[in-house]
Amino acid sequence: MKILHNDGRVDECPEELKTEVVRHSTAHLLAQAVKRLYPQAHFGYGPATDNGFYYDVDFGEMQLSADDLPAIEDEMRKIVKENLKLSTFELPREEAVKLMEERGELYKVEHIGDLPKDARITFYQQGDYIDMCVGPHVTYTKALKAFVLTGVSGAYWKDDSDNKMLTRINGTAFATKPELEEHLRLIEEAKKRDHRKIGQEMELFMFADEGPGFPFWLPSGSLLKNQLFDYWHEMMARYDYDEIETPQILSRKLWETSGHWDHYKDNMYTTVIDDEDYAVKPMNCPGACIVFKSKPRSYRDLPLKLAEAGRDHRHELKGALHGLFRVRAFTQDDGHIFIRPDQIFDMVFETAKLFDEYYRQFGFTYTVELSTRPDDSMGSDEDWERAEAGLREALEKMGRDYIVNEGDGAFYGPKIDFHLQDCLGRTWQCGTIQLDFQLPQRFDLEYTASDGTKQCPILIHRAGFGSFERFIGMLIEQYEGKFPVWLSPCQVKVLPVSEKSRDYAKGVGAQLREAGIRCVVDERDEKIGYKIREARSIDRVPYMLILGQQEAEAGNISVRDRSGETVSCDLADFTARVQREIIERS
Repeated sequence: MKILHNDGRVDECPEELKTEVVRHSTAHLLAQAVKRLYPQAHFGYGPATDNGFYYDVDFGEMQLSADDLPAIEDEMRKIVKENLKLSTFELPREEAVKLMEERGELYKVEHIGDLPKDARITFYQQGDYIDMCVGPHVTYTKALKAFVLTGVSGAYWKDDSDNKMLTRINGTAFATKPELEEHLRLIEEAKKRDHRKIGQEMELFMFADEGPGFPFWLPSGSLLKNQLFDYWHEMMARYDYDEIETPQILSRKLWETSGHWDHYKDNMYTTVIDDEDYAVKPMNCPGACIVFKSKPRSYRDLPLKLAEAGRDHRHELKGALHGLFRVRAFTQDDGHIFIRPDQIFDMVFETAKLFDEYYRQFGFTYTVELSTRPDDSMGSDEDWERAEAGLREALEKMGRDYIVNEGDGAFYGPKIDFHLQDCLGRTWQCGTIQLDFQLPQRFDLEYTASDGTKQCPILIHRAGFGSFERFIGMLIEQYEGKFPVWLSPCQVKVLPVSEKSRDYAKGVGAQLREAGIRCVVDERDEKIGYKIREARSIDRVPYMLILGQQEAEAGNISVRDRSGETVSCDLADFTARVQREIIERS
């Protein structure tokens, strides 16, 4: 595929840029089709994104809906068939403004005013459509054959709520039709796996108007969440963490010391106690600092590894709430490790190893990114150099490939981010390891070094799941609700075929529960086929025991697993098998 640069050069498109160029060019194609159908339309921004493209459009008094998208797509296909050639040109600022004013594109005029004075202002033209853009783009519209418009939403101009609300038309595009078809297949698969839908079907969690963004965990969901907690507790013990619990509400003074009162107050829930300001904690690290400071510490006490399944609250905008992925109350699998400078490598390496165990346990592959010192950083050059070297050394010793994000670290220290990939190829930023020089200084933390001097520790913030809520949402979609046996809220469902086998089924259920297996006996007066379908497609249980008069007389069981295979076996053998799967977390 050939591409046109804004200086007029035409060359072959690098493979890694093809999707981005096609998406950006398709955004122009969309705008040209919209202008043909709705001459009164004026355009804001129309970039390519990681998932597709969009264009923000001012339609005046008209309201565009999803029902209008097929007609726009048809017009886009007509332009593709016309095989319009793209050309590019550059104008001085004054002439660029004049051109956009003549065409009524006042948003573009405003955008020109936001550009640096020495910026080149370039345009691309296809047929009668001209758009201000830096490119590159395809050379002919016939290259744009694999696209689809995916929805309509509202977006403020420049993302500023004081500005006018524009109509955002979303779409996606690929270089080839097979790529688009695979993408659409994955979208349909993602809809089937939507954790909100499955969570409702399996009665795992719910939300209510009385608490937007605050999850209600139902009995089955609480069982699931507790299994994840148990796993976390075991891992913390194995990696020699001390578990703590810090208060939900702490005084304004603490949040001023940590810096959150000045920089994060709008996202915090506050209250007044004894005529003083308090805040519900949005994060757990200040509480960990108070624990560290509660008694004298020696260099022999370090590393001090504190783990907390801390309940946090953050005020998210209502429109941003999204199932368990974006909530206002959540539990973080937090860890705060207080270390000496010479312990950076060992603790980062150990933490990365812990995260690797987490993600392998649940079937996630992942990539790693190292973010280095930003321009607005705090701390000495020596501290930053030592910290970044420790992170790099740990990653290299693990044999992990990683991407370096220059200047993208936090102001208080560099960090490593873990991006999980699920079975649909989607990525999630989940685990993080952050080095912090500033919070220990803010809280005047110190330890006695080997030479008797007082030194300030370095703090490692780390969370592997991110939050239990978000991670459970990911697991629901990863497994499509078909959890491994150890995680499943109901591990075995016992289905008596008729009244004659009901007592036998109750006895089998009692024996399974006695053996520590989560079991439900379905005693309803429903046909066995209905019970099986519900257990398979709604409850998504790992095992069903279908027990009729024949099994009752023989004293054995018929086991059906998720593959649909049914075998007869001895109850004791089946019990031992399930117990082994639970213990091994297989």
